[in-house]
This record gives sequence, structure tokens and C-alpha cells, in this order.
Amino acid sequence: MGIVLRFIMWALMLLGGGFLGVYLDLKWFPSLFGNFYFHIATVVPGLILLRLVLLVSKNTGRFLARNGREGKIPRMETNKLVTTGMYGCMRHPMHLGLLFFPLAFALIIGSVSFIIIIVPFEVISMLILIKLVEEREAISKFGEDYIEYMKRVPMFNFSPGCLKLLFKSE
Repeated sequence: MGIVLRFIMWALMLLGGGFLGVYLDLKWFPSLFGNFYFHIATVVPGLILLRLVLLVSKNTGRFLARNGREGKIPRMETNKLVTTGMYGCMRHPMHLGLLFFPLAFALIIGSVSFIIIIVPFEVISMLILIKLVEEREAISKFGEDYIEYMKRVPMFNFSPGCLKLLFKSE
């Protein structure tokens, strides 16, 4: 799956989830949607979560750009398996951060339906895509090295030491 297709998928999930969430809120939760106090209660944690998601994306992206590229290859591509740093304790640190992107967006727009119905669906969809698409692409690209890496390192790791690596700016 190409990078452009991934960006389109993200945009559809966020925008589609936002529109569907607002539509459902207007039908099911009209007293909450547009309620100033409810929106303040959701927008603040949403902005904090968005900041954390962007920090993880920046840190993991820079780490991959420095360590996952050899020679002249297109931007945002890798050709070297990275198994150090945050990639030494989890296989998909960038995806872990991005899994929280829909929730951050839902909190920012203050949509109850997006938060409780659409976000779980989108997160499960993303996990399935990671397992069925990303992992297969990595196996295809890196072969036996990636299979061995899969045996040693979990997809995600919530240990404090590993999470600290995600949020540490270099």
C-alpha cells in the first residue's frame, strides 16, 4: 500500500468519522453537541493528546529517517530494518502514536458518537491494517530478519521505559 493511499485512508477516516460523528450527535446527543462546558471538557484533553501524537510521530519519523535509510531513496521510504531505540522495544512505535489520532480529533470536535462508536471501529481497523498490510510488507522487504525481529519484539509495548523513548526528543 503506497504512501499516498495511506494518507487518503487517514483523511477519509478522520473527516468521515468527524462528519458521521456530528451527524449522529445531532440525532442522538443534541444537548451535548454544542454544549460549551462539554466541549471545553473534551477539547483540552483532545489538544493534549494531539500534541502527544504529533510528538511521537515526529520522534519516530526522525529516528527512522536517520537510521532506516541507506543510499538515495525516496523521502519517507526505508530500506534498512531498524531494531534500535524505540524500535528495539516495539515494532510499530509510530503506529502506536497514530492509533490515538482519531480519539484526539474526536475530543477536539467534541463528538460523543465519534468518541464512543467511531474511534473504537477506526482503531480496530488500523490494528488489522498494521497486522495484515504493514507486517506483510515488512516481511516482504526484510525477509527472515523481520520474522526474527517479530519473534523478539512485540507490536506494541506500554512499559514506562519504552514509552519514555517515544516522547524523548533528540
